[in-house]
Amino acid sequence: MKAAIVTEKGKAPIYGDFDEPELKEGNVIVDVKASALSNLTKMRAMGQHYSADSIYPNVAGTDGVGILNGKRVYFLATNAPYGSLAEKTLINEHLILPLPDGIDDVTAAAIANPGMSSWTALVSRAHFEAGQTVLINGATGTAGSLAVKIAYHMGAKKVIVTGRNSEKLSRLGADEMVAFDMNAEGGADKFTADLVKQMQAGVDVVLDYLWGDSAIAIMKAVAMFGGHNATRFVSIGASAGQADIALPSAVLRSSAIEILGSGVKSATMPQLISAINGVFQWAAKEKITMKTNNFDLSEIGEAWNAPLTPRAVVTVK
Repeated sequence: MKAAIVTEKGKAPIYGDFDEPELKEGNVIVDVKASALSNLTKMRAMGQHYSADSIYPNVAGTDGVGILNGKRVYFLATNAPYGSLAEKTLINEHLILPLPDGIDDVTAAAIANPGMSSWTALVSRAHFEAGQTVLINGATGTAGSLAVKIAYHMGAKKVIVTGRNSEKLSRLGADEMVAFDMNAEGGADKFTADLVKQMQAGVDVVLDYLWGDSAIAIMKAVAMFGGHNATRFVSIGASAGQADIALPSAVLRSSAIEILGSGVKSATMPQLISAINGVFQWAAKEKITMKTNNFDLSEIGEAWNAPLTPRAVVTVK
């Protein structure tokens, strides 16, 4: 079969021939139709993510949309060395969801991962309740902008968005926005000070897609101005170069902040599947659309190097 093949750790995939998967007990073979190139997909394929397998060569891709027994399905967590960027893939029979009417293959492939990130963080990690206030750090990316819509869908009383680009922030429809420039003199301190008003009014959940200096600034604002209001700070992702932070212990001792993570190992597989199903049902009912950059499987080289926004989706004919 044709596939996007990663020959060794750290290398981008190439288009070529790969042995078709053989059926194993407890698994099914899915005919792939579409798969999105998320940052998770890229990092796992090249062995740069904590959840990556170390089998090479392998087929890139972690999830996607396909056909099983004549019906459209979404599948998650392929069995190495088989990934979703191929004509066929091997999937655990319990990691498949039927796709609802009202959502097309490309949209389903594109929205699953970014939508699941905030849905899981809110429901399974932060135990969000309707009427609470949510702050989204890094809201201008694909996942962050979806998180704004999802928070409102779940009944958020107030949504605050933060990020580097004030123009993009202003288009998200949130209640409040706070832009920052960490490279400017006093950038982190200014950002913390700019958050005073929002923290005094109380922030129940922080969804953080950036980590690094901006995350520390938010935590300091919670400690300085949040009072006794419990704030669950959920780390979902990190921007490039923001792998580590220096967290002052005073931030924890002088606040009611709770720091959590949300990802493929901090949330259970049933929780992730439930979140994705929730995203699909919401997107189908509300006619949620996403701008995508579509490529054929044979164009994997171009697709792999395309920007993450809009989300690149690889289709299989």
